[in-house]
Amino acid sequence: MLASLASFTVAAVLLVILPGPDSLVVIRGLTRDGRAGGVRTSFGVVCGLLVWVIAAVLGLSALLQASEIGFEILKIVGGVYLVWMGVQTLRSMRALPAQPEPAPADGRAGGFLAGFLTDILNPKIGILFITLLPGFVPDGYSAAWTTFGLGMLYVALTCVYFAALVLAAGRIANWMQTPRIRRRIDAVAGVALIGFGVRLATE
Repeated sequence: MLASLASFTVAAVLLVILPGPDSLVVIRGLTRDGRAGGVRTSFGVVCGLLVWVIAAVLGLSALLQASEIGFEILKIVGGVYLVWMGVQTLRSMRALPAQPEPAPADGRAGGFLAGFLTDILNPKIGILFITLLPGFVPDGYSAAWTTFGLGMLYVALTCVYFAALVLAAGRIANWMQTPRIRRRIDAVAGVALIGFGVRLATE
């Protein structure tokens, strides 16, 4: 078990820190509402991961993988959502005020939703769990409980990564929210989100 945990931890750390839609949407939250926005968006992503972990344990992700139509529909919906988010990010560049302003209340509530939907509408995460986690279950151990434990370890590592990202960004949050810098960050994030969305929908 210790050897499996060590191997899985190494693999999970590499997957967590690999740049992807989750990291981009958290950075987007940081630029829009500072540290608080990053925390809310991170919480949404983590809740989405928890749903996929439970789905993997219950075998729902396996059903999704077996259903080609269901997988394609969810993949297209997820890709469209990422493209829409990227377009909205690019459009928001034109509406930036001359001086930084606090995000409106509905935008703050949307931070959690953005993180959650980015994760839950990406079926590849569910497929990743049902293909990755069982390979690290040692012989003689409960597949369901061990899969759940490994999934929670992945979630915990994700929390640590996002916490480090938010803490590091918190020191420069005011700088990130200045109109000139935010335009540049929004431009990069918007284009990248559109790219991830197109890739997700067409692969």
